[in-house]
Amino acid sequence: MFSSRCATDPVPGIVSVVGQVPVAGRALPVERFPDGTMTLLFRVTAPGQGDLSVAGPRTRALFKEVPPLPRYIKIQFKPGGAAPLLGIAPSELVDRVVLLEELWGAEGRDLCERLLAARDAAEVVEQLQHALWSRGSRTFESASARLARRAVRLLGEHHDLGIDALAERLGVTARHLRRAFIESVGVGPKQFARMVRLQRAMRAASTSSDWARIAKGAGYYDQAHLITDFQELVGVTPSAFLRHAAKRALRFASKECAEANGATHETVPLPHEVKAMLAAGALDPNDVDDHTEGIVDAALAAARAAAAVEQEHVADLTGG
Repeated sequence: MFSSRCATDPVPGIVSVVGQVPVAGRALPVERFPDGTMTLLFRVTAPGQGDLSVAGPRTRALFKEVPPLPRYIKIQFKPGGAAPLLGIAPSELVDRVVLLEELWGAEGRDLCERLLAARDAAEVVEQLQHALWSRGSRTFESASARLARRAVRLLGEHHDLGIDALAERLGVTARHLRRAFIESVGVGPKQFARMVRLQRAMRAASTSSDWARIAKGAGYYDQAHLITDFQELVGVTPSAFLRHAAKRALRFASKECAEANGATHETVPLPHEVKAMLAAGALDPNDVDDHTEGIVDAALAAARAAAAVEQEHVADLTGG
């Protein structure tokens, strides 16, 4: 895994660029959560064949596995950052995936052909960034887009900021703010605020299983409010999701370690919190797989470390 920047200036509106070469013969897990972001995805499906598509904002989590691919490059845009670069209102792509050619016409088709002819992932990333930078330099950011971008930042910074208070702080009406949000982000500010709370809760849950505390810290009224939102946006309860995530990450980590080093499942280290509870007799060894406190963060860290053997390119392009 390595990071790099292209010769051009960083493209405003991009969160990250991730490139990966999946292990041959193994399905590729895909997870997308409701977070207001859009994604540009380039896939090589066979030598000289592939596609370049755009995934709109999700209103509900998506979990699936796709067949093994020789390569893929994924660009994730900040909420509100894709519209000026892609030339389409995010509201038209909510829960949809379309080919870039449908949005850019011949320009999108030609770009896909150049990417398929690229020597390596680094060249793919450079060409993608250059194309987006070129589009962005020809696009004027509207007042609505700037307003939505400011609102996104404020909602991320303030846990208890209501929509009416947000509109007042920005000097606009709630109706005006809603129009700007839908135009630039794809969903209304109230729906986006729910997504922000969900992201906070998921981050907090990587180090704690105190759901009452997590709910309060993330901006929910109470634990019941958190569970209701989680079920509606992710499709399962928080505890069920974390148990699944931990088991999946540990399976992935052990498989990757075995492929890379001849390791076995037992060589994947348990987090220190779990070790301490086992030593104190506060946790039954048979329940380790179902234990959520601390294990998810450690399991995901192990998975990321093991997956480094198959990473081809990761570029942080967060400028602007």
